[in-house]
Parts: sequence; C-alpha cells; structure tokens
Amino acid sequence: MVGDTWSPRAVVFDCDGLLMDTEACWTTAETAMFAERGLSFTPAHKAALIGRSLAHNAATISKLLGDPAAGALEQELLERVLDVVAREARAMPGAAEIVARLAATMPIAVASNAPRALLDAALARSGFAKAFTATLAAEEVAAPKPHPAIYLAACQRLHCDPVGALAFEDSETGARAARSAGLRVVCVPTLDIEIPAADAHVDSLLDQRLARWIEEWPPSPQASSAADIMGGAGFEPATPSL
Repeated sequence: MVGDTWSPRAVVFDCDGLLMDTEACWTTAETAMFAERGLSFTPAHKAALIGRSLAHNAATISKLLGDPAAGALEQELLERVLDVVAREARAMPGAAEIVARLAATMPIAVASNAPRALLDAALARSGFAKAFTATLAAEEVAAPKPHPAIYLAACQRLHCDPVGALAFEDSETGARAARSAGLRVVCVPTLDIEIPAADAHVDSLLDQRLARWIEEWPPSPQASSAADIMGGAGFEPATPSL
C-alpha cells in the first residue's frame, strides 16, 4: 500500500510503542513485578501482553505469577507504569514529524488500549499532545482492542467512514482491531517475533517510502475543521520531551 495512489481522509494512531516509546516503560514495570517475586520476565511473556488492555495484562500476569489477586495486580501495574512513563517516556523516532505533517492536512486521532491516565501521561511527554482532533482510551469504549470499538469511535469523532481512514499500529492486537473496523493499516512492528497482518509494513516512522507516500496525499476534505481545532488548542510542532 505504501506508494500506491490511495490516500486517507483521516488517520488514527496507536500510542504505546507506535507514537511513544512507552512499551519500554511497560516492560520495565512488568520486569520489576516478576523480579520482586523471584521470576524472570521473558520475551514470550512480553508477546502475550503487548498491545492488550491493562485489565487483560493484569489477568495474564496473575496466571503467570500464580497470584489470584488480579485486581490488586492491576492497580500495582498501573502505578508502576505511570511512574516510569512520567519519568522516561519519549516520542518514537519520526513521531513528532509525522504528527505535525498530518495534523496540518487532515483530522488525526489516537486510539489507545491504555487507561486514560496512562495515555494522558504519555502524550504529556510527547511535545505534540495538542495536535489531535480526538484521543480515546480503553475504558471509554465498550471493549478494548482487539475489538474494533475504539477504531469505530475514533472514526466517528473524525467524521470519517472507516474505509477512508488509515491506522498506524505496532501490535497484532491493535492491527486486528483496526482491520475489523474497516480501516487500512500500516504496521510498524515493536517485536520481531510478532509481525502483524497489515496492508503495509515499515521499520519505523522515519521510513523514506512512507514519507514520500504521505507527501503525495491531497488535503483531506476534513482538513479545515481539523485546523480550526488545532488552532484553538494552540498546537505547535515541538521537540519531544526528554
């Protein structure tokens, strides 16, 4: 798909591992939880958790640790990840540039499987939080990814039919949600052991084929309303916080 003549009317981004290097923050928190219980956190464990919701991950960790208190583990995981994100989260390479470019020509959104508190904390570190027409978190829709609800809601907020929208994802969980909603998908995989099914794959948001393709996109019919929203928010492309 990268390099063909189709172009989107709106774009929806995942956040963790796609716009923000927060998967590393999750891994730090998850590794610490396992280590404090005398266990190693392995790549196979990470593959079972990546892209999923906080509740799903807490339930999975509960089984892996043999700890039945999934509710307590969910709160522990949230607090640990929030602490690391607030200190260490940073934008992925190329994220600030692609967000700035697309925000000027079409409505864009974030659809994240993270809780609102984590999504806001991550975007606050990004330098481009005000660029989005809409942001949606896992608890704000009927079901988290891989259910398509969050992508359907994002497209509704962007006033765009899903078939005219493009999703950027890094995990199979997210890519499946976007595909099920009817969006086309560009995948930027986080893990080599998991290459999601998608319409196109690139190694990073800095991929030059992707940049050239985006340059060919005409402004979306919704571009003027998106510009009005950004203007009201006082968006200015910025260097990500370090």
